[in-house]
Amino acid sequence: MTSIRLSALLLTGAALAAPASAQDFNAAPPNAADQQPAFEGQTRAPVLEDEVTLDRAVVVDGLEHPWGMEQLPDGRWLVTERPGRLRIVTPGGEVSDPVEGLPQVDARRQGGLLDVQVRDDFDETRRVWWSYAEPREGGETGTAVATGLLSEDGSAMEEVEVIFRQMPGWASSMHYGSRLVFDGSGALFVTTGERSLPEPRQLAQDPSTHLGKVLRIDPMGGAMPGNPQIEGGAPEVWSLGHRNIQAAALGPNGALWTIEHGPRGGDELNRPEPGGNYGWPVITYGIDYNGSPIGNGETASPEMQQPLYYWDPVIAPSGMDFYEGEMFPDWQDSILVGALAGQALVRLELDGTSVKGEARYLQGQGRVRDVDVAADGAVMILTDAGNGALVRLTPSE
Repeated sequence: MTSIRLSALLLTGAALAAPASAQDFNAAPPNAADQQPAFEGQTRAPVLEDEVTLDRAVVVDGLEHPWGMEQLPDGRWLVTERPGRLRIVTPGGEVSDPVEGLPQVDARRQGGLLDVQVRDDFDETRRVWWSYAEPREGGETGTAVATGLLSEDGSAMEEVEVIFRQMPGWASSMHYGSRLVFDGSGALFVTTGERSLPEPRQLAQDPSTHLGKVLRIDPMGGAMPGNPQIEGGAPEVWSLGHRNIQAAALGPNGALWTIEHGPRGGDELNRPEPGGNYGWPVITYGIDYNGSPIGNGETASPEMQQPLYYWDPVIAPSGMDFYEGEMFPDWQDSILVGALAGQALVRLELDGTSVKGEARYLQGQGRVRDVDVAADGAVMILTDAGNGALVRLTPSE
């Protein structure tokens, strides 16, 4: 192991999250002032009266735009860096050289090495899955997923296979998705983006493509049995009509939840149902970046699903987890999500599938790219920067 500008367990303050009662994020004016939610509580949930403050321990910094992380059974962390490097980080802050053997990535703009996952049997199998922006012929790219076996010394990935390629490819360096989540049956959910440009954006509504979809695949490739039968649909498609999903996790009851980047004023929380159409770009909350409406400016359609919750103004969500641990007993079953534009850790308190309150922590202290709950109940975040960090959050005593 070598060190990257090591800042092992450097405490930078014991009260870095202002109490929720002092937060005023709901006071910000909406981007789409003329739009109305479909039901009460669909947006701007009450600010939670949360008095929790956090100790922030930087496990390691000097990471170049870290994107995804996964804890191994021995407590170490796999961490991806967008330029194409996979690192192993110990709890004490030692960082490995880049793991060798990964496929080439296209790291322009939003592309690069993205999410990483293992299963509970990692100690026996050494198998790892990761997603990335794959360079293709003619300047095209697409989201891809590969798997391989991490060598016993952690230096290399062996027997690498690409198990999924988003089709069609597109000459775009935007909106790749992409989170990886295993469900309770062993299937692998893969979230994708619709590549952002006006033409491929429309393919989020085309079930024969992989753009703007939630996909459910076999961990070694191909569609998983039990997927919905969608007329004209690719067999991997679980749901469609998504913009750019960069946050996904299983809820306490085993259902998949996702949070996707919307336009200005349209980030949204969903619990994608098999075969469900979530509207993009036919219906959406929010407006285009130039201030014009998306499509006809419609926010609802009888054939399409409403988000469970949406943000206006947006937070630019990336990475999420459900809190199930002992360190923060009042946070049990809350959704924790990273905010890039919002520069915060966001917590949503639920009543079933309804959001009943929202709190934000570490506001203004950096773009939060990923969130995970460690085995001991600490909350781990990755900050997205040229000098990004893996940070451990615990309650102040």
